[in-house]
Amino acid sequence: MTQNIYRMRPQRQSAIPNIIFALLIANGLMFAMQQLLSPAVWGGLALWSLDSPNPPFMPWQLLTYGFLHGDITHIAFNMFGLWMFGRDLEHFMGPRRFILYYVTCVVGAGIVQLTVAKLTGSVYPTIGASGGVFGILLAYGMTYPNRTVVLLIPPIPMKAKYFVLGFGLLELYLGVSGRQPGVANFAHLGGMFFGIALIQYWRSAGRPR
Repeated sequence: MTQNIYRMRPQRQSAIPNIIFALLIANGLMFAMQQLLSPAVWGGLALWSLDSPNPPFMPWQLLTYGFLHGDITHIAFNMFGLWMFGRDLEHFMGPRRFILYYVTCVVGAGIVQLTVAKLTGSVYPTIGASGGVFGILLAYGMTYPNRTVVLLIPPIPMKAKYFVLGFGLLELYLGVSGRQPGVANFAHLGGMFFGIALIQYWRSAGRPR
């Protein structure tokens, strides 16, 4: 018998489960704050490189940067991905394990981004929930590999496992080639890497000894 690595418990299904709802609200409030206040007020919550003189890097930025977004398109796509792929995962994992997974992916993506910034000498800030969303996408593909998902542009249906693999390879290509300046492609990959590392840890901890 296959052991459930997430220790799933039966629960009532909802269109927007509790943690997803809280994350949507938190991101929406932070985006509203960005529109009302100057970057001088909230800029210290972005993820600044280790070499940034002002604002300097602070440890809490590894989490807070994931609640900031550049514009309405940025937050709309991230929140849509969070809802679309995260709702089933929260039901499957349970709220506590889901939020732990999401935060791990956000922080992990930030760590990878800091590493890349250090290697390249970049001092530009990073913002956005994409690292967490890519981690969720990875977990979705592993949990529901044969579900059919449809690309937005072009609208091509494919199995979730191929969808995730394709996105991962695309991010790797864009990160190495530099063809998407201003986008933290390696942070996206970092979210996926830390996500799969946590899933593998859960699997290992759940195996009979």
